[in-house]
Amino acid sequence: MLFNKYFLLLTFFLISYLTIHAQKEYSFIGVKDCAMCHKTEKQGLQLSIWQNSKHAKAYETLKTEEADAIAKEKGFNTPAVETFDCLKCHASGYNVDASLLGSKFKIEDGVQCETCHGPGSDYKPLSIMKDRQKSIENGLIYHENLEDFCIGCHNIESPTHVPMDFGEAWELIKHPVKKD
Repeated sequence: MLFNKYFLLLTFFLISYLTIHAQKEYSFIGVKDCAMCHKTEKQGLQLSIWQNSKHAKAYETLKTEEADAIAKEKGFNTPAVETFDCLKCHASGYNVDASLLGSKFKIEDGVQCETCHGPGSDYKPLSIMKDRQKSIENGLIYHENLEDFCIGCHNIESPTHVPMDFGEAWELIKHPVKKD
């Protein structure tokens, strides 16, 4: 009986250990790598839609005097572009180890592909991207409830928050793949 308890305890710790160590940290590849496939008309001109959105310019807004004034007003001693509370909604990759940032990744790309869809290192291959389930298994994030995701940044905590209709906002940035 004592043996069974030790065996169960050992099994529990072994499974826990393997589960924790089996979790992989995905790397950010950057817009340029995503753009290789997502710029064509067949792919719904997704790159162009992003480039013409406010999301693509989100990081740049942190370089302004207005952004620095807001950061100072909020009690921060750093410029907005160096302030965690600003970066969390205006950029990707600002808070990860540099080893997880690919050579083409640029924080200056602001709210970009991987901000919403997760780091692309393992779902980037075409053979994976062609299969939704494989993509998800390799780190691609699909949001079932967009409003719940978007409200992470578009909320009253933001000092420049403007109430918005998420349906209307989505119409401006949606980027589905065209169906043949």
